[in-house]
Amino acid sequence: MPEIKSNSLSTMAVASSALRAQQGRMRVIAENIANANSTARTPGGDPYRRQVPVFKPTKIEGAEGVQMLRVEADQSDFKTEYDPGNPAADDKGYVKLPNVNSLVEALDMKEAQRAYEANLNVIETARAMQSRTLDMLRK
Repeated sequence: MPEIKSNSLSTMAVASSALRAQQGRMRVIAENIANANSTARTPGGDPYRRQVPVFKPTKIEGAEGVQMLRVEADQSDFKTEYDPGNPAADDKGYVKLPNVNSLVEALDMKEAQRAYEANLNVIETARAMQSRTLDMLRK
C-alpha cells in the first residue's frame, strides 16, 4: 500500500498562526477604539496615537504562515478642536485629538473577525477531512 502523506498538520499550523495574528490585530484595534476620544494629560500635549499592527510571513511546518511582528504608531496628523476650557488645551485654546477614526477601526475589526472565522473554518474542515479519512481506512 502506498504511503499517504497528509498536509493537514501544516494546514492547521498555518491557520493557527493566522488565528494568533488576527487575535493580536483585534487587540490593537480594540485599544484604538478605547482611546478614540482621549486627550493629552498636559496642556498642549499629544493625545493617544493610533497603533497599527505589522505582519510578516513565517515558515511553519514546511508552509508559509503569518506572525504579528510588532505594533507601530500611526504617524498621521492629530485632529484639533477649539475647546479653551479643556485642561489639555494649548495657549490658543485648541485641543489635540487622537488620530483614530472610529469608522475605520470598526471596519478593520470586522475584517479581522472575518479572517479569524475563515481560519477557524480551515481548521474545522481539516479535522473533518482527517476524521473521514480515518473512518474510510478502518473499513
